[in-house]
Amino acid sequence: MASPGLELLFALAAPEITEPQDPLICFIHWELISQGFRCLGKGEKAGDDEKESERLPDGWASNKELYTLRYGNSKSKILCKALKVDITLLVNIMDMKTEKLNNVTLIVGDFIDKAHLKDFSRVFKKKKELKRHLDTELMLPLLGPKVTSGKLEKERDKPPDYFTPSVPPGSSAPQHTPRSSRENPSGNIPYGAADLDPLGGHTGGMIFDPFGPGSRPRPDPLVGLPPGAVPPGARFDPFGPPGSRRPGPDPDHLPPPGYDDMFM
Repeated sequence: MASPGLELLFALAAPEITEPQDPLICFIHWELISQGFRCLGKGEKAGDDEKESERLPDGWASNKELYTLRYGNSKSKILCKALKVDITLLVNIMDMKTEKLNNVTLIVGDFIDKAHLKDFSRVFKKKKELKRHLDTELMLPLLGPKVTSGKLEKERDKPPDYFTPSVPPGSSAPQHTPRSSRENPSGNIPYGAADLDPLGGHTGGMIFDPFGPGSRPRPDPLVGLPPGAVPPGARFDPFGPPGSRRPGPDPDHLPPPGYDDMFM
């Protein structure tokens, strides 16, 4: 959206607005004024009665093919030229001290409604897009971001800190909770908790483990065997006296499909 002062500028410049490119010059002029510059006059050379102003100088649109305006502030002076070429307006600005130059080409019909040249509320089209073109392609590369109260006006162009955690003043950054401290607050056996905890802080899945927390202790299959009967790390299936059964279901095994179907 254009600066609020553009409407007043447009009203003052209206008598000289007769071609579609004229309102574009008004828009560009006000963008430079908003950057902290003041218009010094028209033409490439300074006149005898030159003075700084936010207004466009008299006769600014006397040449409808080439517009030449000078601007300055406490740090630099720039020369702005706008050349009408067919349906486009080629705009360039040059730092008169360093002679550094930058330009942008605008299709006049994309931003100006030639049927309403005198109506400020209808003459401009796509104001935000026009301002973006002027900022990013013309002014920012040459002039840099505008500074207001010690802060960059272009702060909005800074990439957001999506990946930086917000920490209140005076507090420390959040720490990861050790796995051993993530306990079930209810004190119940956490059946299925491992499937719900993406950080892996719980034990046990959806299958009931009869020897899990809160159950009877798991029997030691090596009880009663002589030392060294089972080599370290060897797979060992526990056994017992003939006719004995293992104490309860083995949590590592599931019955095969249809185990209880007599016709299988």
